[in-house]
Amino acid sequence: MNMVFRDKLENGIRVIGEPMPHYRSVSMGVWVDAGSVCENEAEAGASHFIEHMLFKGTERRTAAEIAAEMDAIGGNLNAFTAKECTCFYAKVLDEHLPRAADMLADLLRNSKFDEADIEREKGVVCEEILMTEDSPEDMAHETLCALLYEDTPLAKPILGTQESVRSFTRETLMDYMGRHYMPNNIVISCAGHFEREALMDALNRYFAGGGMGERSPRKVSTLSGGHRFRAVEKDIEQVHLCLGFPGFALDEDGQYALFVLNNALGGSMSSRLFQSIREARGLAYSVYSYPSSYTETGYFALYAGTGEGTAEQVTALILEELEKLRKNGLTKEEFIRSKEQLKGSYVLGQESTSARSNAIGKMELLRSRVYSEEEIMQRIERITMDDVQAILPKVLDANAMCASAVGRVENIAEKLQKMLQPGKA
Repeated sequence: MNMVFRDKLENGIRVIGEPMPHYRSVSMGVWVDAGSVCENEAEAGASHFIEHMLFKGTERRTAAEIAAEMDAIGGNLNAFTAKECTCFYAKVLDEHLPRAADMLADLLRNSKFDEADIEREKGVVCEEILMTEDSPEDMAHETLCALLYEDTPLAKPILGTQESVRSFTRETLMDYMGRHYMPNNIVISCAGHFEREALMDALNRYFAGGGMGERSPRKVSTLSGGHRFRAVEKDIEQVHLCLGFPGFALDEDGQYALFVLNNALGGSMSSRLFQSIREARGLAYSVYSYPSSYTETGYFALYAGTGEGTAEQVTALILEELEKLRKNGLTKEEFIRSKEQLKGSYVLGQESTSARSNAIGKMELLRSRVYSEEEIMQRIERITMDDVQAILPKVLDANAMCASAVGRVENIAEKLQKMLQPGKA
C-alpha cells in the first residue's frame, strides 16, 4: 500500500507526496491558490494569463529552451488554470526529478514578464476566448455556470474577457502574482518513484525564499437559488442544452451518492439518458451528465446536443427521466452497476503517477485533507440505495434548476422556457 506523507519546506510551502516504488515515472505539481474566483473586475483572467506568461522565458531560460530542455529528457511540462487554482506540472523519468523541480521553480520564481511578450500573449489569449465562443457546447456550460452562480466569483469565466485581457499591464500582473504566488498559498505534490529525503532536499534547494504576505480574503460563492433560463442565439446546426441543479461541495456528505446517481442518469453508456436519447431514438450524438464540485459549493449538470427540430423532444425526454427518478429513484440493478462502475473507473483513473499527483495536490490545496486509495474505496463501498434516495430532493429540485440553450433558438426559446418552468420540469 502506498503511503501519502505531508511535509513542509523551510519557507513554508506545503509538500504532499506518495511514493509509488513500482513505477519508473514521477509526477510533480505546483498548486497555487489562485484562480478566477480570486480576481476583481480589472484582474479578470489574470490567473490564466499569468499561467501563459510563466512559459515565455525566465532569467535563465528562453521559451524555446524551456521546451527543448524538457523534450530532451522525454518529459512533459504543462499547466492549467481552474476556477479555484492554477497548477504547473511535470512528468519525467525518476532520474530526472531534480531537473523537473528546477524547471518548475524557475518558471514560478524567475519568469521575466517581458513587455513585448505580454503584448503578444494578449493576442493569443484573446484568440483562445474567441475559440471558446466558437464552441457552442463550451458556451452552454459556461452560460449555465453563470446562471447558477449569478453575481458570485464562480460565475466569472476563467479566461476573462477581451476587454480585461487587453487592459493588462506588467504592473497589474506582477501585483496579482505578488499577492497570490506566496509560499503559504502553494502546495507541491509528487507521486511516483522517488525517495522522500532526496525530494525534500531538491525542493528546498530550488524553491527557497519568497515572502509570506497575507492576501485579501476570498468572497464566498454560493448557488444563487431559484429558477433561471437563458437562450443564446448562434447560427449553428445544433441546439446545445444544459440543465443544472444543486450539488455538493468537495468532500461534502452526499458527494459520493451523487457520483452513483450520475453514473446511472448520464455518466455512462448504459445510463438512462444515453440509452433513451441516443441509442433508442438517435436524437443526439452527445448526451451526458456530470457533477462539479468546488470548496464551498457544487452543482449537477445534464447536457445534450441535438437539432433545432428535435430540441423540444430531447428536453421532454430529459425531463421525463428526471421525473421518473424523483418518483422511483434508482433500481437495485442500476445502483449495483453504477457503484461497481464508480469503483472501477476510480481505480483505473488512478493508475498513473500524474493522476495521483493531481488528486493529492488538489485536495491538499483546497481542503487540506487527502484520502488514500483504500479510504476512497471504503467510502464508495459504504454508499447505500438509501443514501442515493436521500439526495434526490436536493439534486433534482426543479425550483432550483437553471438551464441554458445555445444555437438557432429564436423560434423555440419561449417553448423551451415554458417546458422548463418549475412544476413542469
